[in-house]
Amino acid sequence: MHSEKQLSTEIDANVPTAARMYDYYLGGKDNYAADRAACEELDKVVPSTRRLALNNRRFLQRVVRTLSEEYGIRQYLDHGSGLPTQDNVHQVAQRIDPSTHVVYVDNDPMVLVHGRALLEQDERTSVIHADMRETDLIFDHPDTKRLIDFSEPVCVLFNSVFHCIPDSDTDGPLAVARRVRERLAPGSFMVMCQLVSEDPEVRAFVTDFMDQATQGHWGRVREEKDVAAYFEGLEILEPGLVEVSTWRPDTEVAPRQLTHEWIEFGGVGRIPLEK
Repeated sequence: MHSEKQLSTEIDANVPTAARMYDYYLGGKDNYAADRAACEELDKVVPSTRRLALNNRRFLQRVVRTLSEEYGIRQYLDHGSGLPTQDNVHQVAQRIDPSTHVVYVDNDPMVLVHGRALLEQDERTSVIHADMRETDLIFDHPDTKRLIDFSEPVCVLFNSVFHCIPDSDTDGPLAVARRVRERLAPGSFMVMCQLVSEDPEVRAFVTDFMDQATQGHWGRVREEKDVAAYFEGLEILEPGLVEVSTWRPDTEVAPRQLTHEWIEFGGVGRIPLEK
């Protein structure tokens, strides 16, 4: 298993990370030459990646707004949250209700440094340095216990992160999703999406490329059926499991994914209310 103590707190500028590559695609400044070079190589085979990243970010914002406004969710636990960007989860949710509590989780030391600096004045938000697979560590962390009441509905986010971990009976995405679901109250939500492709050549290339570029900090690009398995036992909100730019778009002319060599696929599931 993975513990907080085992995670490196050193920032290696020569090895790309998924968080910093994502930051680069979103137009952020918290990335290095190695991250930008990896993105440029990736773009040669999957040129839609920047649009995909932007659409995924907009999906996250729509989901948080929807759950805050329509379902009254006031607690968010964001796994693999990445580097702070404009309109992050706490900003979207706290605009609707300033009392909303948010806990971010990431294993990238740069996320920890930037996140804690940004949020040190916000008593309702915290950043935990942990591996998203360490469910017990995350749920039992003092900051989580201080901010999240798991006897009440909560939204747990695994937004564009499951492709970063390999398959495993105990630590793979399916196992993690099941483990988290067991600890949530009825009426809670799970937001899950990841990179998928129905083209085996694309899946193989991106999986191998990212595994080598990040020196093993990668899982694999999967298929839509794999993502559907994460939602077993959950009530899936409309419009179902979809390419995320089509999940409740703000307008009919909202940006869409233009090419589909790979897509971000997923949705929102709710733990059934007890009857």
